[in-house]
Amino acid sequence: MTQSIKLPNNYPLMTMILFWCGLVVLSSMYVTIPLASVLSNTLHVSITQVAWLASSYSICYAVGCLLYGPFSDRYGRKLFLVTSISLLTVITFGIGFVDNFYGLLILRGLQGLISAAFAPISLVYAGEMFPPEKRLTAVGFVSSGLLMAGVVGQVYSGLVNEYLGWQAIFLLLGILYLVTLILIIIYLPKDTMVRPHVPMMEAFKRMSLLGKQPQILLAFCITFFLLLSLVGMYTILGSYLSIQFGLIEKDILYVRAAGIIGMLLSLFAGRLAQKLGKTTVLKVGLALSAAGLFGIGVSPSLPYIIFASIIFVLGIATANPIVISIVSQLAGHARGSAVSFNAFILFVGASTGPLLALALINTGVYILSFSVLGCLLLIGFFLSFFIRLTSSTHVTVMPSKYYK
Repeated sequence: MTQSIKLPNNYPLMTMILFWCGLVVLSSMYVTIPLASVLSNTLHVSITQVAWLASSYSICYAVGCLLYGPFSDRYGRKLFLVTSISLLTVITFGIGFVDNFYGLLILRGLQGLISAAFAPISLVYAGEMFPPEKRLTAVGFVSSGLLMAGVVGQVYSGLVNEYLGWQAIFLLLGILYLVTLILIIIYLPKDTMVRPHVPMMEAFKRMSLLGKQPQILLAFCITFFLLLSLVGMYTILGSYLSIQFGLIEKDILYVRAAGIIGMLLSLFAGRLAQKLGKTTVLKVGLALSAAGLFGIGVSPSLPYIIFASIIFVLGIATANPIVISIVSQLAGHARGSAVSFNAFILFVGASTGPLLALALINTGVYILSFSVLGCLLLIGFFLSFFIRLTSSTHVTVMPSKYYK
């Protein structure tokens, strides 16, 4: 069995650092969304090609999520957190000096591949280093940081681009990553878990077996829809507000920023889950997010759209940490691989989001665009009714001989 060596950790500080790390690391995924027209004109490429700058990051991020979980199971979480942020700092500074599309595309892919070490490993780190009564709250904060990056990254990108130009976006991010690296090294304690020895090939085999468990597969399906709808909604929203309401980019940023309110409200999801149950809160989150999307499509005025977007983000940010916790609980001993594979599915959805959104935008029917994304979340809502949890629920996906 896996056992933890108890240390006098400063859990509030650790929670804030993990939240901050998730916020700044994942912000890099979304910084190109508000830059579509700017990068298209500057780099002399089409809007569709610019969309691949976000998708290349997401695809490489998803692939990276499959790689790091088993290695971190073997060698430790903090080692990979420090290494990934170090490399990410260098790559991000490099992007700030690139002035051609294909160079940017390659470096964005590398940025996504390296960033992938953070999200799944930090979530498992929180699950291992925090006591049970603080664990779900910690995972909720980390998850909220990861999702809040979807809003903060866009707002940050738009503001910096307006005053300093698009390349400054990555130069300043590089500085933030350097500061983040220092915080991790100094203030996050090294994980001192006593882990069972599992051969690396068996660790990857264990990950492949996760998809054969019906309950975990249901959770993965829900995960896929979450970030797909978040990225897709914000991709469509900019075009919708510009064409239907005549808003300029600066005004659109304010509308995007309103989603942060929903993110902050979602921080109470952990406490609600302890009182009402994880599956109940998951259903509520999915229902709210779907309602928010339908509301955006039919809202007659800008204030209603802003309110509906807050409801949508609140639902997504509430559901995501609950799904992560459910996957971790169902996976039992394989939680590291399970959370990594869940992150892979999450960012496959993120890479699909911009491409689906562009296809929907090309229809010219924005009600249809938001409704399609809303229907995907409704599918997730109905799937959530088939997830069954008990206090001792777990799935064993490896023979017991590997845990002796």
